[in-house]
Amino acid sequence: MDVLLLERVENLGQMGDVVKVKSGYARNYLLPQKKALRANDANKQVFENQRADLETRNLERKKDAEAASEKLNGRSFVVIRQSSETGALYGSVTARDIADAASEDGVKIERSQVRLDKPLKTIGIVPVRISLHPDVNANIEINVARSEDEAERQARGENVFAREEDQASSDDGDDEEKAAEFFDPEAQDAVASDDGDEESNEDKD
Repeated sequence: MDVLLLERVENLGQMGDVVKVKSGYARNYLLPQKKALRANDANKQVFENQRADLETRNLERKKDAEAASEKLNGRSFVVIRQSSETGALYGSVTARDIADAASEDGVKIERSQVRLDKPLKTIGIVPVRISLHPDVNANIEINVARSEDEAERQARGENVFAREEDQASSDDGDDEEKAAEFFDPEAQDAVASDDGDEESNEDKD
C-alpha cells in the first residue's frame, strides 16, 4: 500500500514522502496513529493545504520531546526477575516491562517509544533507547537484577556473580585440599603416627 507520511517515521521516510508499506502496517499503525494518509490525489491535496499547520505542530512536539529528553536521559530503572545461577532469566524483559518499570518510578514512557532490538534475557545493566519524537531520543539504562540489593550492587559496578563464583571456587579448593591430604603419603604417615601415639598411651594406661 502507498501512503503519504504526515511526519517523519524512523526507517521509512520524511514528512510529505510517499512510501510503499505493508497493508497491515498501514492499517494497524500508520493510519490510526495519524502518521500517514492513503496516497491518493485527494489526500495529497489535503496534505498540501495543511502542510504549514503540520510543520508547526511537529515543531511544538519536538520542543516538548527535547524537554522530556533532558529529564529522562541517563535515568536508570530496575526490573526484578528470577534467573539461573549463570544469569539467564526465567522469561524475558520486554518493551512493555520497561515502560511499566518507568511508570512505577513516576516516568511516563509508552511501550511504542521503547526501541528494543530483542527482549532482554540476562541479568545485568543494558542501555535502551527511547524515541520521544522522530528527531529526539533519550538513552536510559535498565538494571535487570534478582533483588533490589543486587540491583544496587550492579549499579555500583559490582559483578554480582563474583561472590558466588568465589564461594564455589573456595568450596572446590577445600575439597581438593582434603583429597590431597587423603592421598598425600606424608599426611597419611602423620595420621598413622598420631594413631600409634594414641595406642601407645593406651598401653601405658
